[in-house]
Amino acid sequence: MQNIYKMKEKYTEILDKYQNELDVLQSQKQEYLEGMRLGKVARNFSESPLRSAVKAILWRIIAGGITFITSLKFSGDITTALKIVGSDFSSKVLTMFIGERLMNKSQAGRKTGSDSASRSMVKALVWRAFAVVNTLAASLFFAKDLRMASKIAGSDAIFKTFLMFLYERLWSKIEWGKEYIIEFSI
Repeated sequence: MQNIYKMKEKYTEILDKYQNELDVLQSQKQEYLEGMRLGKVARNFSESPLRSAVKAILWRIIAGGITFITSLKFSGDITTALKIVGSDFSSKVLTMFIGERLMNKSQAGRKTGSDSASRSMVKALVWRAFAVVNTLAASLFFAKDLRMASKIAGSDAIFKTFLMFLYERLWSKIEWGKEYIIEFSI
């Protein structure tokens, strides 16, 4: 009987812990909803680190496919294309995650609860400036031909800048991983 009572106490404590966490979340939700009704909530938000990581990894998969195609087209060698893509992936996934976390510190272009089109464009242009240099360096290193490396990086830049803008616009519509900032004005 004593063991059963000890187990009951243990599970009651665990249940109480989860109930407390649920109460906190429900309270936050209620504050948010009350603020919305009163017009006191800014629609600024922050992105969770997991959201930033998922965005970076998914973009690298999409962009890596494009880099593979352009590298293969201009080099004619699958080994060279794979080396360029491998280098791109490993060097850019972490830097894109860091870039996402840095951009997250600014609320510029986030007044409506999602990123504005101008914020998406700035992010795409800033990221592509870094990415072009990175792809050019990797392509030059592996292909050993400046002209070929320029074609790979150049064609990547043109196509991926537009694609990156669309990618950012899509993510601006996705709520997952957004943490809204509640600001009450008196």
